Amino acid sequence: MKITTLRRKIDQIDSKILSLLGDRAELVVQVGREKAKANLNVHVPQREEEIVTRLMRQNRGRFPAHAIRSVFREIISACRAVQGPLRLAYLGPEGTFTHLACTRRFGGSARSVPVHTIGEVFAEVEKGNVEYGIVPIENSSEGVVSHTLDMFVDSDLKICGEILLGVSHSLLSKSGDLRKVTKVYSHPHAFAQSRKWLEANLPRVPLFEAASTAAAAKLVAKDRTAAAIASELAATLYNLQVISRKIEDTPYNITRFLIIGRTVPPPTDHDKTSLMFSIKDRVGALYRILEPFAKYQINLTKVESRPSKTKAWEYIFYLDIEGHVADEPVREALGLLQEECLFLKVLGSYPRESSIET
Repeated sequence: MKITTLRRKIDQIDSKILSLLGDRAELVVQVGREKAKANLNVHVPQREEEIVTRLMRQNRGRFPAHAIRSVFREIISACRAVQGPLRLAYLGPEGTFTHLACTRRFGGSARSVPVHTIGEVFAEVEKGNVEYGIVPIENSSEGVVSHTLDMFVDSDLKICGEILLGVSHSLLSKSGDLRKVTKVYSHPHAFAQSRKWLEANLPRVPLFEAASTAAAAKLVAKDRTAAAIASELAATLYNLQVISRKIEDTPYNITRFLIIGRTVPPPTDHDKTSLMFSIKDRVGALYRILEPFAKYQINLTKVESRPSKTKAWEYIFYLDIEGHVADEPVREALGLLQEECLFLKVLGSYPRESSIET
């Protein structure tokens, strides 16, 4: 009898939750109308992240903290879709870690479109076919994704946000039986990140490179003797069994993704600004480039260089700094920086991500 009473209370709570979700969706529609009148962006990524962060801080009950992010991502995504689906482009095919990052940040109600190359992601956003694109920029084990950096040279798109995704590899197959595996497919980075596990568990099995981890999973779906190193999302999409989870050599394997769009988010007091520039060829040029940031006590979080495509032995530098381009210290530093550069381009100011999606 007690179980029946408790279940009845749970049913009552579920009904209240459903009613409140309806109320929330109605308020979101009203906010959308007001934004339309004021000609404001309907989707504001930093606002959604603020909601989730606030709720996670407020949680004092038994509900698991990690589940709050997942639940409210989907609530926010569904309410947003009431106004019209958010359109996204990402580096495909379905089941890549870029797809997983897209789903973790924007929820299942967003209309996500897989494309074949990083260049196509930029093109979809530039043409207005989608509101945002999601592209990989760096991995904690394998380093920077140079193609993404190169795309910003000629593109006017802005970085609107970033996603940090904890990358965990699984070995997948049709049978789910390690003993039946005669070959393994995956992306070269996934092989490099799972080298020790492969040597210990499949020492004589040949490895074949694929364009992506998801492409590997797609191949394995047609071959019962093959396995793929990919995400569990790929296992779900391509109807594969998980032979082994977390086969990566290091548990701290994180990939950073950029959200690219056509607008610059407003300051949040917890921002990052990305720049690219080319310096004059003279003694002490690099020192003079960095000096303004020291003068205004601006922290540099990343420095990367790439060969220029226009002149031999000339380099383009990419810089991430803390702060927003609207902040006075950042403005002053950029003013001094401009004097020392052949060209200077602000790629975007956006909320600095501190939480890792899993």
